Amino acid sequence: MQSPEPVTPVSLRTTSLIDEHRRLGARLVPYAGWEMPVQYTGIVDEHVAVRTAVGLFDVSHMGELEMRGEYAGQVVNYLVTNDISKLSDGQAMYTCCCNEQGTILDDLIVYRASEDRYLVVCNAANRDKIMAVFKKAAVDHCDFEDRSDDTALIALQGPKAFDVLDRAGGDAAALRGLKSFHFRDAVIANVRCTAARTGYTGEDGVEIFCAWKDAPTLWTQLMELGKDLGIKPAGLGARDTLRLEARLSLYGNDIDETTNPLEAGLGWVVKMDKDFVGKGALEAVASKPFRRKLVGFEVTGRGIARHGYLLRDLDGKEVGLCTSGSPGPTVGKNIGLGYLPLAMTEIGTKFFVDCRGKHIEAVVVKTPFYKKPRV
Repeated sequence: MQSPEPVTPVSLRTTSLIDEHRRLGARLVPYAGWEMPVQYTGIVDEHVAVRTAVGLFDVSHMGELEMRGEYAGQVVNYLVTNDISKLSDGQAMYTCCCNEQGTILDDLIVYRASEDRYLVVCNAANRDKIMAVFKKAAVDHCDFEDRSDDTALIALQGPKAFDVLDRAGGDAAALRGLKSFHFRDAVIANVRCTAARTGYTGEDGVEIFCAWKDAPTLWTQLMELGKDLGIKPAGLGARDTLRLEARLSLYGNDIDETTNPLEAGLGWVVKMDKDFVGKGALEAVASKPFRRKLVGFEVTGRGIARHGYLLRDLDGKEVGLCTSGSPGPTVGKNIGLGYLPLAMTEIGTKFFVDCRGKHIEAVVVKTPFYKKPRV
């Protein structure tokens, strides 16, 4: 959910799984202040494993913020665009957190554990920013705790994810009955966890929260249990190609503090019938035609779109910017996301991607690029 940021090596943090990553031969890179695995056996290989079998991701760099107390739900609801008052215990919701100008501070998942306890998961690169927002809002209203340093997060994703969990003992097999965006406590491979039926790959699976110190045990057990099912460790590279095929936004690329959720195609998480930070600004945006919109496109010429490449109309005039782009291993096409003027956002509209001075043909297409098969 966030893009890489340049950092100096001395500042890099590591997750509790760093020894496992090194043992598995991961290529480690700086990412949002952390030393993280970008790939193990190769991005395409890991991508295919998640689409056809199962992959295991370390996402312990994400931030986990807890809000507790009688008014915790009201505080959280005011800070996000979606309406978390609709949540039941054990249910989660995707949302945005905006500033007063209506642009996006971060995209989040909010988990309601109970009427007076909520967990907010934010992007690693935005942890300090979002922590400051929620901590300030909690003053005199509810309790706030940053649980990020004590909490590890592992994502088990793919069509065989629940086959692995069926073997994990305890009540792990019961997780197959979880509905999408619901969560529950469970013992998985003798480790106490909280598992949520969420993910960032376009595949089924779970994201598993556990104590920081327990993550290595859980990781190695899941790898062993899934060995004959084709499980593979997967890095940030495959995570990016998987989420792009599923048209899931990446903070720092497709959304940031220069974009609002309406133009980014996230209007479905903006509920104008409640009060929230940035509502007035977004009402003003919604009252007139958008200046631009985020669209999905396929590169039909010979070239690959990359983040930051200019988009040009058929006369060669600069009209927009590519925010994400790469080959799509599952769809077999070079795909991308980018902002274009409203008049150029209809499906079938042709334009050029400026690939280092070469104008490569592209066309606006329907998204998501990939949707998992129904079973």
